[in-house]
Amino acid sequence: MTVLHLPPVPSRERSRPLAVVVVTFNSADTLGGLLDTLADGLEGVESTEVVIADNASSDDSVALALAHPVGARVVHTGWNGGYAAGINAALATIRKDADVLILNPDIRLSRGAASRLVAALQHSDIGVAAPRIVHADGALYHSLRREPSLQTAWADALLGNRLGSGIDRGECVCDSDHYREPRVVDWASGAALAVSAEARASVGEWDETFFLYSEEVDYQRRARAAGYRIAYTPDAKVLHFGGDYSRNPRLYAILTVNRIRDYARHHGAVSTALFRAAVLTGEVLRSLRGSAVHRAGALAALRRLPERHVTRPELVEAGDA
Repeated sequence: MTVLHLPPVPSRERSRPLAVVVVTFNSADTLGGLLDTLADGLEGVESTEVVIADNASSDDSVALALAHPVGARVVHTGWNGGYAAGINAALATIRKDADVLILNPDIRLSRGAASRLVAALQHSDIGVAAPRIVHADGALYHSLRREPSLQTAWADALLGNRLGSGIDRGECVCDSDHYREPRVVDWASGAALAVSAEARASVGEWDETFFLYSEEVDYQRRARAAGYRIAYTPDAKVLHFGGDYSRNPRLYAILTVNRIRDYARHHGAVSTALFRAAVLTGEVLRSLRGSAVHRAGALAALRRLPERHVTRPELVEAGDA
């Protein structure tokens, strides 16, 4: 990772529209809090719209979005096709010259966060901008990552995230000093990401075969391959209430499988076997402490890797249903 120095962009050049995209699935408990922060969070951005892609929620997510004064537009995907499918459904309805800010419903924006991310995107080589993320208690969330490799996998398995990162070998960037200044990174958490209109056109759709987790790894890798840089922008601050995978065995199993699937797509059979062995080793070691989550991860690492085939239903916007 390298420190990033970006010259200021004249205000007259910051006139592109911004679309905020939020994917919901039974998110009524958290969505309202996000929508409440958008007025302050979007301060300084002239042209904005809010698009909610709802993955067939059975709660009040849609009603809440439509009733909120922020004026969100709702796209009904018709099914729970996962996070990437929801993003794609929303993007299909957004003008092509718009930058996008993709947010989890459990994100809360600080004042002016969006304008700071958009400012980074005005530089032609920046395709994705990621904010500084903090937990509900104000503690830093280690949201930056290195490209998955045999080195990162074995460092994390044998040393743990923090020790592996401490010697710059693990996947997680866990040294808080790296979060003080803008940086070019390999990838960042998909909980909150801004993507330029140019990068959207070059990179294409998000990969819907990743139902949940690793879709942001894949997307940012493709952005880098297209010649764009991923910019960590610490003066844009957001709060995140998430992290359900660390407590939910089912979600953690999905995360584990998709880590291996993502790696396997770009490496041969031997390298993939070694990567899987590293993931399995780490999960077994941690499950020995009695963790049901890591036990689920170990079992997931042993499974045959699935390849999902996606068939999308017709999209319906609220008002057309």
